[in-house]
Amino acid sequence: MILKLLTYNIRYGGVGRESLIGEVIRAAAPDIVFFQEATVPDIVTRIAQQTGMRFHVSRRNLSVACCSRVKIRHHEWFYPRGSKHPYLEIYPQGVHGRIFGLHLRAMFSNWGERRRKQEIQFLLNSIKEHQHGFHAVVGDFNTLAPNELLDVKKMPRWIRTMIWLSGRNLQRETIQLMLDRGYVDGFRSLNAEEKGYTLPTYDPQLRLDYVFVPANELSRLLKCEVITQSPVTEASDHFPLMCHIDFPDE
Repeated sequence: MILKLLTYNIRYGGVGRESLIGEVIRAAAPDIVFFQEATVPDIVTRIAQQTGMRFHVSRRNLSVACCSRVKIRHHEWFYPRGSKHPYLEIYPQGVHGRIFGLHLRAMFSNWGERRRKQEIQFLLNSIKEHQHGFHAVVGDFNTLAPNELLDVKKMPRWIRTMIWLSGRNLQRETIQLMLDRGYVDGFRSLNAEEKGYTLPTYDPQLRLDYVFVPANELSRLLKCEVITQSPVTEASDHFPLMCHIDFPDE
């Protein structure tokens, strides 16, 4: 079954921007949406109603939430040791595979990168039983992939300060760990020449949002793109990332 999967940081719970977020989602027409910073369940419910998604899961003050057109057979939040935000596991009806949505801590420094690497290590250890079956890991990783350019001069002053205090060169350990553990960076694998920036919408400079699948299942990833059409610039400070995945049938 081919599912269209969207990952979307809606910033500060999406408060006051529900209709804009809903418009972005309706235009993209995903089957499943993973949100980050979706800390207000009532807003997640309203977005689900606006977009015709019958199934939604969220909890107050937890960053990761989900809306779906496909029935969700099972969902569960997990809080690995050292994580800032719990990650959310869903098991959609009709497919043999799971999706893990996450939101890693935000801090542009080498100290923050070490903490993100720890978060990913704990997450991968906790889902080890699924690592030989098909699954996807999606969300806001708040970090940069190896070998991708960062124009520090265009960053906000607070980010430039953090980078300078960190020794001027940001480490790229978190995404490298995903690659080393046998995952493929979905967007980059299908879009070698595109920048794929997802933040900030008013002047995109950073690719922080990702989808990963096991390297031996890369053929199941059919398409991956950043959604930039209006009104996405007003809806959040992140562009959403969409991927089309051919999940094994149940």
